[in-house]
Parts: sequence; C-alpha cells; structure tokens
Amino acid sequence: MVTIIIIAVTAFISYSAFNNGSLVEKYIFYPPAIKNKQWYRFISYGFLHADWSHLIFNMFALYLFGSEIEKVFKEVFGDQAGIVLYLMLYILALIFSILPTYFKEKNNSQYRSLGASGAVSAIVFAYILVYPMNFMGIMFIPVFLPAFIFGIIYIITSIYLDRNHTGNINHSAHVMGGIFGIVFMFVTFKSIVDINIFAWFIDNIQLSSIRDLIHFGY
Repeated sequence: MVTIIIIAVTAFISYSAFNNGSLVEKYIFYPPAIKNKQWYRFISYGFLHADWSHLIFNMFALYLFGSEIEKVFKEVFGDQAGIVLYLMLYILALIFSILPTYFKEKNNSQYRSLGASGAVSAIVFAYILVYPMNFMGIMFIPVFLPAFIFGIIYIITSIYLDRNHTGNINHSAHVMGGIFGIVFMFVTFKSIVDINIFAWFIDNIQLSSIRDLIHFGY
C-alpha cells in the first residue's frame, strides 16, 4: 500500500511537471540552490522525472521490488513500525544517494538532476539481501541471474559508466543508493530485531547451493 502511494504521488508530480518548466526548476536537484538553503531539493528531485520512459522504468522497478520489501518490513517490524522504516529507507536513500553528486557539483551552476533512481536502487539492493537467490533479469537481454549476481554486475557496470561519464545518467547515485540500501538493512535489522541480514544473505546462498547439489545427485 505504501509503495503504491509513493508511485501515485511520484507519477502525479512528474506528470504535472512534464509541461511545467517552472515546477521543474523549483524542485529539481540544483546544487547552487541547495547552497542557498533550499534543502528540500535533496528529496523533491526524486519525485520528478525527465519523461514517461524514465518515470515508468523507475516506478515499475519500485513496484516489483518495493512491494516485496514493504511486506518484509511489516512482517519483521510490525505494520506501523514497518511502514515508518520502509519510508525512512526510501526518503533517506534519496538524500544519501545524491550527496556525492552534491559535493562534486555544488559550485556548478549548469548541473541539474532528477529522478528516483537512487532510492529505487536502495530498494532493489534491500531485496537482493533478503532474496539473494531469486532470479532477476537484465534489461533487453533474455538472461535471468540470481539476484546477488545481478547486484554485483549492476554495481560494477554503474561504477564503470560513472567513471567514463557515459550517457546523461547519474550512475553514482545508483551506486550510492545501493550501498545505502545495504547499510540501512544491516543496521535496522541488527539494532531492532537482532537479525544479521548479512548472515541471512550468505546462508540463503549456501542453502541454495546445497539444494542444487542434492538435485543433481552429488
């Protein structure tokens, strides 16, 4: 339910801004404006998208993975606490995923960024920690890989693209969002319910490997 609300709000704001340049300029991530204490831009940029394809891609990924992580949070922490923590994961990921960009571009009056990709990456990596052996697909390639392998490829690819300045995409936000999602999951689960999510992650991979060996008769 919370995931659907986030998607609905993001879709409404993004659609409203598609043909409203002044709305975009007011809420887009713009480092010089943040230096002038417009702190809300650390969050508001994530509710704007460049076009329909950008919006649909991010919201579809959020629906697929966010719905599952929302359920996990509610089951582990209870409905109310689960909702609060899930929202914290998403909102804080928007902030932390863009911080490296802010420090890099804070004096660049030409730089602007928008989109929920950093927060969505945090959700995706939260999913990978919980379900490391679930299969995930690679865009435009008919190949499905275990989630943890997909995560490794995703991070390596994003770092490479960021270093080579490929495309008009903030790849560093993807990387930082994923890292934040991992850290948030570990700290939250360990401190509140004393669950080591890293141990859970490794155990699931090992258990799946044992099942595969048994299945193939080894």
